[in-house]
Amino acid sequence: MSSSRRGPAIAGLASLAVVAVAAATSTGAFAQPEPAAAPAVRPAQQTQQTQQTQQTQQKGKAAYETKTPIKHVVVIFDENISFDHYFGTYPKAANTDGTTFRASKRTPHADTLASAGLLKDNPNAYDPFRLTSDQAMTCDQNHAYGPEQQAFDGGAMDQFVEKVSTDTCSGLYGAPGLTMGYYDGNTVTGLWNYAQHYAMNDHSFSSTFGPSTPGALNLVAGQTHGFVEVDPETGEQVGTPGSYVLASPDASGVGTVVNDPDPAYDDCSDKNHTSGNTLAAAVQEGDQGKNIGDLLNAKDVTWGWFQGGFAPTTAAADSDTGYAVCGATHTNLGGASVADYSPHHSPFEYYQSTSNPHHLPPASMDEVGHDGQANHNYDLSVFNQSLTQGTLPAVSFVKAAEYQDGHAAYSDPIDEQHFLVHEINKIQRSKYWKNTAIVVAYDDSDGWYDHVASDVLNASHDSTKDAAFCDDSDAPVAQGYADRCGPGTRQPLLVISPYAKRNKITHNATEQTSITQFIEDNWGLGRIGDGSFDERAGTLDNLFHFGRRRNDVVLLKSDGAVKAVRRTH
Repeated sequence: MSSSRRGPAIAGLASLAVVAVAAATSTGAFAQPEPAAAPAVRPAQQTQQTQQTQQTQQKGKAAYETKTPIKHVVVIFDENISFDHYFGTYPKAANTDGTTFRASKRTPHADTLASAGLLKDNPNAYDPFRLTSDQAMTCDQNHAYGPEQQAFDGGAMDQFVEKVSTDTCSGLYGAPGLTMGYYDGNTVTGLWNYAQHYAMNDHSFSSTFGPSTPGALNLVAGQTHGFVEVDPETGEQVGTPGSYVLASPDASGVGTVVNDPDPAYDDCSDKNHTSGNTLAAAVQEGDQGKNIGDLLNAKDVTWGWFQGGFAPTTAAADSDTGYAVCGATHTNLGGASVADYSPHHSPFEYYQSTSNPHHLPPASMDEVGHDGQANHNYDLSVFNQSLTQGTLPAVSFVKAAEYQDGHAAYSDPIDEQHFLVHEINKIQRSKYWKNTAIVVAYDDSDGWYDHVASDVLNASHDSTKDAAFCDDSDAPVAQGYADRCGPGTRQPLLVISPYAKRNKITHNATEQTSITQFIEDNWGLGRIGDGSFDERAGTLDNLFHFGRRRNDVVLLKSDGAVKAVRRTH
């Protein structure tokens, strides 16, 4: 089914390659991963910026007028984990390797492989099996839009081995039926301890089936339709869209993103626009093509996307091509060098209104969260600086560098745990902790086995993409936009906050766009519209006790074990 949405051809993208702002030369001021000093600002310039910031903050008083006691939301958006892959035997760990874990006797029931009796006599070709902490570096599984649906097999959840399992790969752990592998609290100790002391939802799903980019777009917009395909060299809309960048394009070339094309408004996409792979750009016209950043801007609520590796190693103004270069790397647990920045993990770069194509840094720390040359997109180090310098935005989206984001093949649960504990401890030790909610969520399942099928709330009838699980559904097709079947696969979702319920597991259906909805409701932003899933998303409110702030904070060690439980007031 094709959409009737219309939009103009993307114009002016080519100019992004040749127009560089002089301030890009200060990019190196924010080095990753540890915070660096803020760029030097002359006194007169500082005074002017401070006055502008004070005016903006006065105008943006609404940023602190919230429905709940939560004044700061920090969304940590990690990669490619199904719920059962991390919590399949929760709260029981084998304690044969890794970090010892023992649960509270008052741990509530969770819908897991173990509690469902599916560790043995599983309907799949292989039974689930435990992965040890020494098997942290594994092959990446197939997590494409169609194969994920096929693995569901109409809800029987019995075709994961045949449809999505990738059992062998170079230099990484593999095994027959690898998709059935799971970790326990001896490897993902940190997340298990956060679940013990804070709150978790065990029925949280991706808003649609598919990989990272659809998950990221659903987080910020609840919408994967409304995009056009763009030539990486000319910046012009492609006349005849290919099947990878867009599904079901209409006569104007407007379609749905189901794969991982890079964003058009990003210098670092397509290896600095040299590989010849076409890009995706949102059509923003009238009420179409909005994201949560647009809604936050309209209400003067401060916000930012903070991503590892976003600070370029060569600024656009210093580059021979006019493109900023994102060349930072780190070494993962397995000893491989991994690029820090992934353009297709950066959702606001698909939208002209909320993009920072040249990866410009903020002119000063006072600009963070506000309109400015960085346009709300920053390096991860800027987030850490904002915690100590008093400039944390009301809403922050935090993305690890690739080696620490949890994605199989180039990352792993141990590197991910180091990132999570490091960032969460920093937030908990900051002045902002008293009214902050941290949400830990994931972009997709990576194709790892999970035994719970979602209820299709939005169908799709594209015979070239959809399996029977979606195609046979009698659920509505919102706005008539094809290839948005969902909710899709089940992933972990945790809330860590002084207002989070203690050792609580909720069972209502939620999704990535539930996070969007919580932000909208907390700051009175309204809805995105145009078929966004923020209308249907289940609530996160029952993970909180808004009437009582807890007087403790739980800090973890780098191995995920509890370091200290401290009183806060």
